[in-house]
Amino acid sequence: MLNYITLPESALPNVAPYSHAVRAGDFLFLSGQLAEDPATGKVVRGPIDEQTTRVMENLKLVLEHCGSSLDNVVMARIFLTDFREFDTVNQVYRSYFKPDRLPGRTTIGTIALADYGDIEIDVIAYCGDAD
Repeated sequence: MLNYITLPESALPNVAPYSHAVRAGDFLFLSGQLAEDPATGKVVRGPIDEQTTRVMENLKLVLEHCGSSLDNVVMARIFLTDFREFDTVNQVYRSYFKPDRLPGRTTIGTIALADYGDIEIDVIAYCGDAD
């Protein structure tokens, strides 16, 4: 059974037609999050560490709305428009996970993202009975 989850506009506005997350069995698939400010719906501009923090906070927001957390993330994909920022992104990203619970990950360089963001991250979380 599939469960399509969209947060209220007041929590995190959509920048396109999509569900924030889709639950399929024991897995939760989150749509890519940009550095979107939940209060304004606008993508945050500025240093990549600030943008990455906003993306990670948005992921946490969606996961928590779905009854999950970053502790349950098993796979992440990072889309980055400037690979020179890779080390900075890694520093912020790493700070959101326990050292022994780092999810699998792919980082993809791209020339553009929606709403001209510099970083986008999507994740898959396991929502079964794992420890």
